[in-house]
Amino acid sequence: MSTKFLPCAYLLALIMLLAGCSTSPPNNYYLLSAHTFATPTGATPAVGVGPIRIPEYLNRQNIVYTRVENALQVASIDLWAEPLGDGMQRVLVLNLTGLLNTQNVSSFPWHPERAPEFGIEVNVLQLEANEQQALLTAEWVVYRPASAGSVNRRISQLQVPLPAGTAAPGQVAAAYSTLLFQLSEIIAAAIYADRANVN
Repeated sequence: MSTKFLPCAYLLALIMLLAGCSTSPPNNYYLLSAHTFATPTGATPAVGVGPIRIPEYLNRQNIVYTRVENALQVASIDLWAEPLGDGMQRVLVLNLTGLLNTQNVSSFPWHPERAPEFGIEVNVLQLEANEQQALLTAEWVVYRPASAGSVNRRISQLQVPLPAGTAAPGQVAAAYSTLLFQLSEIIAAAIYADRANVN
């Protein structure tokens, strides 16, 4: 090879090396999932879900972990595929559809002239994953939109264990999904109890 081409070859190799080093790893996207049910056959009760409020520190695309005491770790490439609050609302709608055996479940906001029999609001106070478990603390209220009367209001504290060590983001998403199913069961039981009292 001619010596006059050597500097160009070295320069080209350097450019290719730098381009390879600057390539960022691909992002990983995760979804919350609902429990699996048979297709609901009923049309009652009519239920509206939302709004779902989450703490501001969770209101981001990156998955957030609690590692030591009050320290948070924000993942760089592990992301939610949808806004976390929207995902929680979607999963609650699907879970309650199955648990209540009704196809008449909608998301907030609903048309004021077609208000559901029951409305559900959830205020997430804590949602975190550490090296031992995933935790959900949520204040929720079931009410009747037509009269604005409260049916039930509680704060539920739920937890599920995680594998020992640092949990993978997919395990965290699955644990959060389990927590939301547990919350859905509690809310569905409150609706069933109220309907039984009325009937």
